Amino acid sequence: MLQAIGLTSTPRRDLPPAVDDLTFEARPGCVTALLGEPGSGKTTALRLMLELEPGRGVTYFRGRPLHQVPQPGREVGVLLGDVPGNPSRTVRNQLRMLCAAAGVPAARADTMLEVVGIAGLRDHRLGSLSRAMERRFALAAALLADPCTLLLDEPAADLSPRERSWLYGLLRRHASLGGAVLFTTDDAKEAARGADRVVSIEAGRLVADQDAADFARTRLRPRVAVRTPHAARLADVLGREARAAQRAVEIVAESGTRLSVYGSNCAEVGEAAFRNGVLVHQLADETGDAGDAGDAGTPTRPVPQARTEARATDARAEVRIDACAETRGETGHQAGSQVTPDVHAVSGFPGGPGLPAESWAGSWSATGPAQDGGDAHAALPDVPAALERTRGADLVVSAVRRVGGPLRPLRYELLRVFGTATPWLTAAVVIAASVITAVLLARTGAAPRDRMLAAWPELLPLPPAALGAGLLGALAFGEEYRYPALAAARGTVPRRLGLLTAKLGVCSALALLIGALALLADACAVQLVFGAAPLRSPAQWIIPAVSWAGLLTGCAWAGVLASAVFRSTAAGLAAVLAVPVAVVPLVRKVLAGPSAYPADGIVPRLRGMSAAHWPPEADRLVLGVLRMMAQPVGTALVLSLIVLLCAYGFTGLRGRVRW
Repeated sequence: MLQAIGLTSTPRRDLPPAVDDLTFEARPGCVTALLGEPGSGKTTALRLMLELEPGRGVTYFRGRPLHQVPQPGREVGVLLGDVPGNPSRTVRNQLRMLCAAAGVPAARADTMLEVVGIAGLRDHRLGSLSRAMERRFALAAALLADPCTLLLDEPAADLSPRERSWLYGLLRRHASLGGAVLFTTDDAKEAARGADRVVSIEAGRLVADQDAADFARTRLRPRVAVRTPHAARLADVLGREARAAQRAVEIVAESGTRLSVYGSNCAEVGEAAFRNGVLVHQLADETGDAGDAGDAGTPTRPVPQARTEARATDARAEVRIDACAETRGETGHQAGSQVTPDVHAVSGFPGGPGLPAESWAGSWSATGPAQDGGDAHAALPDVPAALERTRGADLVVSAVRRVGGPLRPLRYELLRVFGTATPWLTAAVVIAASVITAVLLARTGAAPRDRMLAAWPELLPLPPAALGAGLLGALAFGEEYRYPALAAARGTVPRRLGLLTAKLGVCSALALLIGALALLADACAVQLVFGAAPLRSPAQWIIPAVSWAGLLTGCAWAGVLASAVFRSTAAGLAAVLAVPVAVVPLVRKVLAGPSAYPADGIVPRLRGMSAAHWPPEADRLVLGVLRMMAQPVGTALVLSLIVLLCAYGFTGLRGRVRW
């Protein structure tokens, strides 16, 4: 059950609120359409329900507001706007990443691709999909976590009539198995054909909340669709008879052989054609456009083709459960085992909205053939053929295993990072730049050995490896805000400790790996060009190694935290560069001059204070860390990380959305 109560958006300057005191409900077992003209506040209403925009009112999802739902992604499936994914990521990798975020097995991605009919596009990049294929992919993402409720904004946009029939069949299957579906549309005919209830809004206010049958009877005009090779003659006959009988009949020529007759019925049109000897190929009652009927004797007039399909009687589920029931339980089980698919053989929720989200263990599957790649339009399945193949098939209920635990954020972050070529390209550019810089420094002989191997001349604020580490760190949250995948907010990411820890760990590991590869490549290049002379054996290598690792890790973490605070990759990278450019000179001024008291013996004192006594061999490692932190760059990094972590906690950890 979805209940929206008093939804009111924040008023705009000198304008009324886009949504004003909107109250309605979407019941389980029903498909509900939110109908309104463009700009009437439909999308704003959905965003208010999802707590993505400031405003008043509350929306309950099975009795709880969204911020009190432990796993919002498993409760609500959302389709808002464009595809929330990096265009360079493949369709399958994007869904697998979302599987990790939702806590479902990665194999669920392939199942959902088959359900929406784009299994053949699994290796295509998101940026290469057509608009229609993007809508199918977005629907797969909404259904991925097996949600109880679907909120879909214009799901039929850019779809062909056959694809729309398939879409509404899929939504009805979800509702017939106990789920609640709410979609927005500006087409009254689509609302009447695809929904059980129609909620009409105008200027953000509720106009009507009706059953689809009542809506079609009171808000839509019935019409008779006629196909005849003598369209002009039949139109003239119908017009003459309407004028003679003084009846209000409107006749619209939609094509060379098609007529739409408003204000009449099949019997009257058929009898008129029979009396005048006019051949008729097709005669059917349909639901036409909204509006008032024309006057009697309205002449036949050509209009832009606005063909509508007959409202198929088999679009309804053959076995329906009570649409107004709030508790499904056993009824959901029985209905789920009896419904005969009419588009795809799909399976859904064996339980119902009366059960906890974790107990919903349905899955969707399709028996249509998997497409074998090719053009996005060519991969579209033949809906009538799929209908015939699945006619009479039984529903197969299979549990969707939940994958939870502390490693779920780590799985998500690994799939996000390695789902594109960005880390490999970054590593290649960093190593190439580092090798060139190291060879040039070795040629001059002016730089110390450690700076030569790190490829860090005095002119650069940071070595190439540190810049690469900062870039990867900045992309960690910057990509989330540019291509949001964890929430439907299009800019709101659930910044929790689990997600932060995963991003910090993965970015630091990548930074250390790139740094080690850069050092190895620099040493090999210098030895190849100049021999072993510039690479004399160091007397102390632990302290430089710790300093190098600390620099790379600090830059990566600074990029992660800054991009999370400022919600931008560029801001995250700028924060990394600001450490040596702005913070280091300030620290040098503060630390200028000798210390009044020496800090000798700090390592033994730390060992004595520690509850877990470390071996004496670890003293050199601890001393290396302390010396690195005592350097201006190290001190600046530590201070910057502390400030960024506090800012992250203040702006992010107090939010409502949970990981």
